[in-house]
Amino acid sequence: MKIVSTNQAPAAIGPYSQGVIVNQMFYSSGQIPLTPEGEIVSGGVVEQTHQVFRNLQAVLEEAGATLETVVKTTVFIKNMDDFATINEVYGNYFSSHKPARSCVEVARLPKDVLLEIEVIAQVK
Repeated sequence: MKIVSTNQAPAAIGPYSQGVIVNQMFYSSGQIPLTPEGEIVSGGVVEQTHQVFRNLQAVLEEAGATLETVVKTTVFIKNMDDFATINEVYGNYFSSHKPARSCVEVARLPKDVLLEIEVIAQVK
């Protein structure tokens, strides 16, 4: 098992890593809309979704993977009424490549953000 860590995404805010690689597969921890400096990105769900994807891209790159090698995503959202808006932004990042996905509404997310996304990807 290899631990993945980059300063291009926010540091873990608890006893976990940004991700791990096992048998050529990368498993990310959930990424929330924090800047690499640890600040919540300003704006609404659109801005928060873009920041989450910037963070995911950073940890994927450090792992030797890309959005194109993602096989599964899990999306946690605070309000299912935001689903269509999040889905529109999500589609900008997964336009031709469409990994399997789960999406659930949750009661609360760390730092009271609007969404969190985790991915599983094949390492190149």
